Amino acid sequence: MSQFQTRKDDFLTQRLVPLDPDAVDAPLVPGQIRLAVDSFSFTANNITYAAAGDMLGYWQFYPPVGEDSAGWGVIPVWGFAEVIDSCCDQIAVGERLFGYFPPATHVVMQPTHITERQLMEGSAHRAELPPAYNNYTRIPQGADADKRAEAERMLLWPLHITSFCLWDALKDKEWHQARQIIILSASSKTSTGLAYALANDPGAPPAVALTSSHNLELVKQLGVYQHANTYDQLDQIDTSLPTVIVDMSGNSALLKQLAQRMGENLNYSIRVGLTHWADSQGDAGLDDAKSEFFFAPAYIQKRMKDWGPQGFSERSERFLHASAAWSRNWLKIRTVKGLSGLAEIYPDICQGKLAADEGVIVALASLK
Repeated sequence: MSQFQTRKDDFLTQRLVPLDPDAVDAPLVPGQIRLAVDSFSFTANNITYAAAGDMLGYWQFYPPVGEDSAGWGVIPVWGFAEVIDSCCDQIAVGERLFGYFPPATHVVMQPTHITERQLMEGSAHRAELPPAYNNYTRIPQGADADKRAEAERMLLWPLHITSFCLWDALKDKEWHQARQIIILSASSKTSTGLAYALANDPGAPPAVALTSSHNLELVKQLGVYQHANTYDQLDQIDTSLPTVIVDMSGNSALLKQLAQRMGENLNYSIRVGLTHWADSQGDAGLDDAKSEFFFAPAYIQKRMKDWGPQGFSERSERFLHASAAWSRNWLKIRTVKGLSGLAEIYPDICQGKLAADEGVIVALASLK
């Protein structure tokens, strides 16, 4: 029974902290449920949560346990968990949930706004946090678990929902009159999801990839980018075309260099992720009127108001099912056992050393 923690000021420093057995077995207050985490994904997206932890509030979801917790944080993860104790009449022991959990063996939640399909986490410390992260899907009782489908859901849903929102936002703005969309860190799964959406929209401009040399062949083989270049091949980019840049890397120096090359033909730039978090310091020198930081939870809330929750769910799920089916052609799922397994592979994820066609699932269920 433990929790995986990282230093807020040095993501590479990590530790496993035991949970207090008395706290794990403590009586619940009315309305609470206790869950055992089954499994979760861990990707570069989780490192983005850490890099933006203070700015966007990611450190607030799950406070670190332990007496010397100052300076330590808990990076939230997407996964499945099983209810092992319940003081909530509407939630039964044995029920499973999909959503935003700590990388820990156990967690206590306070369900609110419970419907047949979902619930909201109503703990006081999460009241001001984005609703998209406080929403949990109830898995139908008796449903046979498709392990491959569940792994894809953990790995791809949090990333491809952002891909869907980016595609929709670009389409809504008529692509900012661009004739190409350059995607930085093109091998990231959020990037490939966006490129897939663009490639399957007849009205969209083509996607152009910028990636590292060791991911270039994979990016080319995906078949969703019109052109693919490495970061040291900026001279291969067509600067004569009106362009939108979507930056998943967070590498300010690279973005600045590309923006300067595009000059007046840079119609718009969107900063999304921080796959190159170590290079994220500095000003990219962008025109604020023609750039934005894209925060998917806020966009989801906007579209839920526009389309209604059901309308958003139907549109996004159509895309997510299609993109997951396409990803099966190339995505390799790598399962590690327990939080100790996460601790071993964490440095490679943190430093971007994991193969781009791999996705990591941390399995805890067999260790309960």
